[in-house]
This record gives sequence, structure tokens and C-alpha cells, in this order.
Amino acid sequence: MMFKQIRCGLALMAALLLVTAAGAAPPPASASASAPLRLVFVGDLMLDDGPGRTIEAGGDPLAAFDPWLREADYRIGNLEVPIATVGAPMDNKIYTFRAHPRVLKVLAGRFDALALSNNHSGDYGRAAFLETMALVQGAGIATFGGGSNLAEAHRPLWIERQGLRIAVLGYNEFKPRSFEAGASWAGVAWSEDSHVLADIRAARRAGADVIIPFMHWGWEREPEPSQRQRQLARLMIDAGADAVVGGHPHVTQGADTYRGKPIIWSLGNFVFDGFEPGPGRIGWLLRLGVDRHGVVAWDTLQARMDEAGTPTPEPQVATPCGRRGLPVVRVCRPRPGVAPSP
Repeated sequence: MMFKQIRCGLALMAALLLVTAAGAAPPPASASASAPLRLVFVGDLMLDDGPGRTIEAGGDPLAAFDPWLREADYRIGNLEVPIATVGAPMDNKIYTFRAHPRVLKVLAGRFDALALSNNHSGDYGRAAFLETMALVQGAGIATFGGGSNLAEAHRPLWIERQGLRIAVLGYNEFKPRSFEAGASWAGVAWSEDSHVLADIRAARRAGADVIIPFMHWGWEREPEPSQRQRQLARLMIDAGADAVVGGHPHVTQGADTYRGKPIIWSLGNFVFDGFEPGPGRIGWLLRLGVDRHGVVAWDTLQARMDEAGTPTPEPQVATPCGRRGLPVVRVCRPRPGVAPSP
């Protein structure tokens, strides 16, 4: 399959690059690194309540996005719910979620890794958190941004494909902080500036060609990133991050660049019910093309959720995209089977 031209506002340069067919196994590490590796990120996957009932009834909330997910070389999402059979809901939270293990069947084969670094991973306590990690990993999906102790929670997700070594780091900075991992207890990686920057530098020393922090940050339902988000994004890029991807606010927050590196402030929800029609039912699927020098090109695809939290792709809607060497974020309309053009 050949890359086709993508139009991002003004016509971008067309590039013809060999890619794998949709659903095919990724190329071996010895393959030529001339073709960018295709990464996909999505925001909050909340598989309790409406989405959970859909799956229990035999439905599939991710069916409409299956082609978009399977065409990528590596797929990452934020797991905004423990998947477990044990535990009790925390008594100091307004909303607590727990999904049945049956939901794993809609994730397996579509996601390679899931972030645990969010404010709902601990909703049912540490036993449920540990069961979640075991079940997800048992389904062949890696976890990151959380672990059985502090060191494990801060360990990067390492992606080694097509001769590239990519480190993805996950952090949460929305309450409660009580579920932060400790020296000898399970939990999530907390977004403490000094720890985040140290992890980025350590990943570079460990041989990462590309470093991408995946942040759970910002204020809920706010359409613009906060000053805190802007400050931390710049600090991370100054420390060596090649892109910053965010989530948590339940709405998309636009995108930006700093020192030529893309910042996608919030991907919004992806599978999530309980929101009235409007921004809370809109999310983005982010596609990144990366090589050993960082992000070559990227685009976003709008997802619109129905009342049950099931998303439908809207490729006709213009959303942010960009490419290396362009200081301004443009808008484009992604198409299935057409990856971001370098």
C-alpha cells in the first residue's frame, strides 16, 4: 500500500512510502527505517456503564474504528477504568468505575498498550488495580504509567520497531494523589515535575530515539489548556521530549507546537457515556508518523460518541494536523488507509 497525499489546509508535499497492509504484522526490527513508524493514541476508554452494557449485550463500541486502529503499527489508549472483579469503591469520589473482564475482548488486537496513569485507575482499590494489570497484560496488552511499585510505575513503555526505540511515559496529575505508587505499594505515576523531567532524561540516556509523555492533566470541560499545562509541556520538551500528548478534560483542547515539537493538549473522550450532546461527546484519534529524529507528521480524526458512549469516526470534519518543519498547526481531514504525509 502506498501513502497518498494528505491535504492539511494548504497542499502538503506528497510522499510515496511503503507501509504494511491494514491488519498485517508489523515489519521486523531489521526493516528499513526510511518509512516512518505509525503510532495511534486515543483518549479515555471508560468501559463501565453504557459501554459495558453494550459489550455485555454482544455489541462492540470500537467496531467503527477497527480499520483506523488496525492500520497502525502501534496503538495506545488511556484505560479510564479498572477491569476487575474485586475491590470496593473509594468513598471519597463522586464517580467510581469498574468494568467486567469481558470488555477485554474489544481491546485485544486493537491496542498494544494502555496507560494506567489516570484518576480512575484506583477507583476500587489496590487489589482491583493489580487485577487490572494482570488481566490486561494477560490479554497481550502492555500497561504503563502505573505499577506494583514506584519504580515500575515510572518505567517507560518501550516500543522497538523498524529500528527505532521509542519511550512513552505516562503520568497523572488529577486528584486523588492518594493512589500514587510508592516504594513498595501499587499505584500510578504522579506528575511531579522533577520526576517527570528526570524520567525523560533517563529515557534518552537509555537509548530512546523518540520520547513521548502521555499526560493526564488539565481542568475538566475546559476548552483551552491551563497555564500549568503550557508550562509543563515546555519543560518536558526542553528536557528532551519529542511530542506531548494529553487527556483528562473530557473535551478536546486543540494543539500547538513548541520548538517544532507537537503538543496535543487533550484528546478528549473516546469511549465514554454520561455526557450531554456537545464537546463531551467529541474526541480525537491521533496518528503520529515518527522516525529517529522525532515526529515527521501527525493528524487527528474526530470521534463522535452517542448516548451509550460508542464513537463514530467523522473524517469529513477538519481537525488539527502538522508536519516537521512547519511552525504552525494546520487542519486536515484524515482518510482511512492514508497515513500522515511527511
